[in-house]
Amino acid sequence: MEFDVDIARALAHLRASDGELGRLIDRAGPFGLTLPDEPSSFAALAEAIVYQQLSPKAAGTIFGRFCALFPGAPSCPTPDQVLAASEATLRGAGLSGSKQRALHDLARRSVDGELPTLDQARGMEDEAIIEKLIQVRGIGRWTAEMFLIFTLGRPDVLPADDYGLRRGFQVAFRTEAVPGRDEVARRGERWAPYRTLASWYLWRALEVDR
Repeated sequence: MEFDVDIARALAHLRASDGELGRLIDRAGPFGLTLPDEPSSFAALAEAIVYQQLSPKAAGTIFGRFCALFPGAPSCPTPDQVLAASEATLRGAGLSGSKQRALHDLARRSVDGELPTLDQARGMEDEAIIEKLIQVRGIGRWTAEMFLIFTLGRPDVLPADDYGLRRGFQVAFRTEAVPGRDEVARRGERWAPYRTLASWYLWRALEVDR
């Protein structure tokens, strides 16, 4: 699924509002964020929980085992399947106790209607979605912001707590130290309403400005 924003207009705004960011955009090339066709909010957030605090390779292996527990599931997996699975079964896929509890809470809230569906989330404001999601065990603001960016494709999200983004900021703007979230947020005010695109380029800075 394509990112639903006028890319040319957004990049023109970012270049005009911040010359140094504009130079990073020129070095990094075309904006390349693409969105997966997620079957549900539950599926997207379950994957995010599994991936937390793991390397992409290790998380991918565990998530593959997790999905393999439920062959034929329309999504990977469904909330009812997670709630019915035993602790031993989930542990056998490599899920820690804390992640099992988080997945169970996510599944319960999905079944009870407390978790917004994708259609419902698309009609909600960013902060309303974040406030809803951080009520789920194991989901903090960062995970909610990743959901806004990579599942819903919201154009104005700046995950200022993200260490990779802050390292990219350090590289792109040549700061002595890795900046704190407040410094990133302050500079990010000039990038609104396209802070998601700025974030993507800051992540890319670690690759293009080595």
